[in-house]
Amino acid sequence: MQNVTLTPAIFIDRDGVINANRPDHVKRWEEFVFLPGALEALQALAGQAAPVIVITNQAIIGRGITPAGIVGDIHARMRAVVAAAGGRIDDVYLCPHRPEEGCDCRKPRPGMLLQAAREHGLDLSRSHFIGDALSDAQAAVAAGVTPIFVSSGRGAEQREALLGDPWLRGTRIVDDLAAAVALILEAQSHPHRPRFCAGA
Repeated sequence: MQNVTLTPAIFIDRDGVINANRPDHVKRWEEFVFLPGALEALQALAGQAAPVIVITNQAIIGRGITPAGIVGDIHARMRAVVAAAGGRIDDVYLCPHRPEEGCDCRKPRPGMLLQAAREHGLDLSRSHFIGDALSDAQAAVAAGVTPIFVSSGRGAEQREALLGDPWLRGTRIVDDLAAAVALILEAQSHPHRPRFCAGA
């Protein structure tokens, strides 16, 4: 039987990490605003072998606020702008369901991460997930992925909940996507150092 080498991935939440959160949701491209430093951070990842994959809950589809086609258009435009800036997003996984539907894909459940691993041949144990919400970190841990928590977006208000969750002790907390990417690149340049720890 032929051995298959799995590759690590860099998973990134969308709203609050790549683009600004809106209390009324991002419903069309004109409402999509890249956060400061996000395009530069994605450019810094472009030279890495690891695929860059966006993982996002988009219940606005299930709630009938925005059609799936419009969300797909937002993601196509997002990827095009990132590519024009010298970065890349290799794939986007979204959950369209409402929270009360109890699906397996909506974060904090790990369904989207597990699906991405199957479809891209990923080693989740060597992957990272950058997110600004408790649910991002919970999904990461459930899938065996290393979470990195950013203080942009909802991060500032959810930080205490993260620190109070015993399953998430050791999660590294940084300012934003650029700081998270710098952390990952630094770890890759020193592969024998210990895993991330909180406050390091």
